[in-house]
Parts: sequence; structure tokens; C-alpha cells
Amino acid sequence: MEIQTLNPTTPRQRQRIEAFLKRNGLRFDDMHYYAAVTDDDGEMIAGGGLKGNVIKCVAVDDAHKGEAIANTLISHLIAHANEEGHSNVMLFTKPKNRQLFESLSFRLLAEAPEAVLMETGIGGINNMVEQLKKIKEESEKYKEYNKECKEDSKECKENSEECKEEEKTNLNTSTSQHLNTTTPQHLNTSTPHPLNPSTPQPLTTTTPLRGVVVMNCNPFTLGHRYLIELAAKQVERLFVMVVREDCSLFAYAERKAMVEQGVAHLENVTVIDGSEYAISQATFPTYFLKRLDDAADTQMLLDLDLFRRHIAPALGATVRFVGTEPIDQLTRRYNQLMHEVLADVRETARLEKKGNAVSASRVRKAMEQGDMSTIRQLVPPTTLPYIIAHLATQALQAELDTTPKPGLVDKDNNGAHRDMDYALMQRSIDTLHPYFVKLALLGCADALPTHTSIRDIGIEAEKAMLSATNGVNTHKGALFSMGLAVVAAVHEKNTDSLQTTIKALAACFPDTNGTHGSKAKLLSKGTTAIKGALDNAREGYEMLFAEWLPFYIERRKEHDTYTLHKTLLRIMCDLDDTNVIYRTDLATAEEVKQEARALLDSFSKAHTAEDKEKRIAAELLALKDMDKRYTARNLSPGGAADMLSLTIFIGSIQT
Repeated sequence: MEIQTLNPTTPRQRQRIEAFLKRNGLRFDDMHYYAAVTDDDGEMIAGGGLKGNVIKCVAVDDAHKGEAIANTLISHLIAHANEEGHSNVMLFTKPKNRQLFESLSFRLLAEAPEAVLMETGIGGINNMVEQLKKIKEESEKYKEYNKECKEDSKECKENSEECKEEEKTNLNTSTSQHLNTTTPQHLNTSTPHPLNPSTPQPLTTTTPLRGVVVMNCNPFTLGHRYLIELAAKQVERLFVMVVREDCSLFAYAERKAMVEQGVAHLENVTVIDGSEYAISQATFPTYFLKRLDDAADTQMLLDLDLFRRHIAPALGATVRFVGTEPIDQLTRRYNQLMHEVLADVRETARLEKKGNAVSASRVRKAMEQGDMSTIRQLVPPTTLPYIIAHLATQALQAELDTTPKPGLVDKDNNGAHRDMDYALMQRSIDTLHPYFVKLALLGCADALPTHTSIRDIGIEAEKAMLSATNGVNTHKGALFSMGLAVVAAVHEKNTDSLQTTIKALAACFPDTNGTHGSKAKLLSKGTTAIKGALDNAREGYEMLFAEWLPFYIERRKEHDTYTLHKTLLRIMCDLDDTNVIYRTDLATAEEVKQEARALLDSFSKAHTAEDKEKRIAAELLALKDMDKRYTARNLSPGGAADMLSLTIFIGSIQT
């Protein structure tokens, strides 16, 4: 017998794995590594795979069970996972296999009727439990400290009141006698503020209640805050756990930050890291279930059992809070199972606005529609910077994905850029996103942020971009224009003032040297009033607001498939593209404007022609031909691409 390594991503080897699993009553599941045990004839008699630190698809042919093959195979998989940097290894399997894997040093984490989750190795869930216990201890220390502070404050107030009484007594004895009917001692027996955590409440007459809310918050809404506020009133300490799994629009770090900022006003609420052991549809394998219909309930029951066995006891929590689910069937089923499995589940009716439940899905839909007025009604102010930053990133992505484009990087080719491609541009956008978040957070202050604070983040972002792209300037111009717009968009509650705010921010930036814009001005030798990126920003992007944005919005209203292609051409008609001038000359830049105008006019006429589809296909061929010619001539309207991104972004925040 020997162990062979198979690559599950190779079609022929995957077919071999699938055939073996089918023979043993299992289905193929997502894996990056598979180890096959073969006999002397090269036939596979056992096998098992890995996805990260999770062992999957383990099977041994019936004829070879009891030969300790499983021990050898599992030891091999654990060793390989360790080599890849995983100190602990998990597996999902049938309940009947529990004893087998316990004999191989695996310990039970959670169980359900159709599956068990087990683990082996150093740390693992024990580390998580210890971390949660420390969080609980810290929250208790904070409670005592907060109580002492409030008592000190109360004592100071009493002393202050006594001093006032003595002073009044010295001034007027008769007045003092009157005031004694409402002495501070009488005031101290009145009902304290209900949200004061140091105040004895009816629920603290026995063991203090601690509760948990588990939330995804994609993004954090007023509905989430409403549930947390109601839950916080029912327990002495509330722990809010943010789902760690990153399969949402907003990354885990952003979602957690949104929650922390959104509940900062609640003294008895602690936001904690999500469990690394959360079991979801994305992480739970189904290869060993007889019926796929059992998968959803099984993964939910395992998740709840993990919470019941490990998370809740570590936090000392006895109450689980949840919001009602009127729409999503899976979430509603999860709530139902929660009531069956956990002892104390408190379900709160969702917050509604205008008869509709406030939900993260409504916010995401409004983001797609560019409906900022609806977004502002559904989220707290602390969430807005993250939404604005995402809309900025999405605008850059939309420009990159627009294909074909003349002389620019797109999905088809690199255009006139020998040092860039789609993957590099994508990496650049991903790198810039956290800095758009930082810029958006700057805009939250009552006063406009200083030039220095914006510049410092911009310098950080540019360094990160150049590091990610090996020194290639992919989005420097877009970073400047989009950065200003992001700050202004968060700062201004009224989008009608957006242009004015951009002007004010840009006015603080000094003239530039060494940029394509400054070099293009030198090339023009003063014969033409060329405007660079900073000039356009100082004017509040007049052409964008007056011409390009209305054009873009009108195309969107018509549900025009080629809205972005046409908007790019519309921008190219007007913009003094310093990138084109820098690469060629003024005459060529004017030629680009004329050609864009002609193609846009032809494109627009095709949209209303009787043979519409045929005409549009012809215009797309013309656009592809322009791309080929511009690439051959080293022409790249990069300034127009930046303005397309900015137009998309501003269109997404103006209803």
C-alpha cells in the first residue's frame, strides 16, 4: 500500500475521486488536496481530502476496513494540514463514526442527528473559550469600576448639596426649614434612571442575567440597533457577536466596526469577535448526508449546539436574543430551531419604517439603485461612511469591468498599458478600499477635515497601491478625485451641497508638479487653457454635474445596457484628457474628442433604429476597432476613465 496525492481541481483526477466516493456512498465536496491509499495493483482502497483545516470525504472500501488504513490516512492528512500552518484540524462526519475518530485523538465539538463536528490538535476551541472567559471577566471588572465611579459621583453630589444647604442656612434660617422638606436624602430614594447599569433592577435579585445577540450586519442598520437596545434593557450584560465568516458585501472587520460604533452609547453592551467555528451553508459539507434536504437543518443544529456547549457557558450567558424574520425562510427556520434547542430565547418584532421591516437587504438594494435617501432612513449615521466607501469602490470596479473600452484596461485586454492588466487593476482597487473607509470616516466630523488629514491618508493609500502593484501607478488620479468626493459625500447630508464641498476641499490643495496634468500644461505651452485633475476639482467638476451626470442618470432610467460605454464616450467628447496629451499632443487629444462624439452619436441613433440589435452590434464592433487603434497608437484616455468612475459614484449617492 502507498499514499498518492491527487489534485481535485484536475478533471481526470477529480473523476477518479468521484468514482471512488460514489462506490462508498459519498458525494464529492470542495477540496484543495486529496490523499488516496492504493493497493499493489494501483486501485484506490481508501482516501480523504482537505479544505483548509477541515478533513473531508474520508472513505475506506468495505473489504479493507479493520486494517488500520484509516489511522494511516488520517495521520497523513493531519500532518499535511500541519505543514500548511494549521495547528488544529476539524472534520464533519456521521455520528456512527464518532468512536472511530475519538480513538484517533479527535474530540467532539458539536452534534446533531445527522452529523458530528470533531477536532484535534493544539488550541482550537479551548483557546476560543478562554478568550471568551476573559471578555466576561473584563466586563465584570468594568461593571464594578463603573459602579464605583457612579458612587463617587453620587457622594460628590451629596457633599455639594450639603454645602449648599449650609450656605443657605447661614443666610436664612427660615428658608432652610422650608427646604428641608425636599432634602437630598429624600431625592436619593427616588427611582433611578432605568439604563443605569449600577442600579439594582428586578432582574438582578437572583443571578445576574447575561445575554447574547449573534448578527451578520451586512451592513449594520437601525433594525440591528433597535434589537440590541431592547435586549440590553433586559440583561445586566449583553454580548453582541458579529458573524466572522467573510461571504458578505462588507468585510468582517468593517461589520464589526459598524456595530461597535453603532452601540457605543450602550454601557452594558460588549461587542465581541465572531466564532471561528460558526457553521453555515458555506462551511458545512454535505457529502455524507443521505438527503441534501437535511443539510440546512443539520448545519443549523450543529451551530446551535456549538453555541450551547461552548460559547454561552464561557460568557455566562443564559439568554439568546433574536429578531423575527418575516421574509427569509432559512433564517425563520433557524429561529424555530433555536427555540427548540436553547432554554431562553427572546424574539423581538422587527423595527419597521413605513410599514416595511428595516433590513440589511433593503439597504443593499438601495445601494444598487443609488437611493441614498432610503439608505439614510434605514441606517444610523455611524454606518454611512462604510456605505459611501463601498459605493466608491464599486464605482471603480464598474469602470474596470466596462468592456470594451478604447485604449484602457478591461476584461478583454490591457489596452495601451504594457505594465497593467485586469488582475493588477483589481488588486489595486482592493488595496484602496480600506483607505476610502478612512477618508469617509474623516467626513463624519462637524467641521470639514483639514487638507493635512486628507493628504496623509492619500499618501498612505498611494504607498499601499504602489506596493500592491509593484510600483505601477494604476489609480493615482482616481484616488485623488474619488477621495475628495468620498469625504464630501459623508460630510454633506444634503447632496445638493456636494459640489460646493468638493470645491472647498480642493481649494486647500497646492498646485502640483510632476503629474501628467502639470506636464500636459507644459506641453500646451500656454496656447490652450488645459485643466488638470486639480483644476477640475477646484471648479467642483462643473462638466460632470452639468453634463455627464444627467446623461448617465438618463441612460440608467432607460435601462440602457450600454450606459457606461456611452457615458465614457460622452466624457471623452468634453474632457481635456491630460493622459492623452501627455502621451501624444494637443492635436491628437482634439482628434480623440471628435472621434468619441461621432461614435456616441452613431451609438445613440442605433438605440432607436428599427434594426436596433444589428445596429448596436455594429457600434460595438466600432468601439472594439477604436480600442485596437488606440492601443496601437499608445492612446489611453485614463482621465476619462477616472471621471467615469466619479460619475458612477456621484450617481449612486444622488437619488
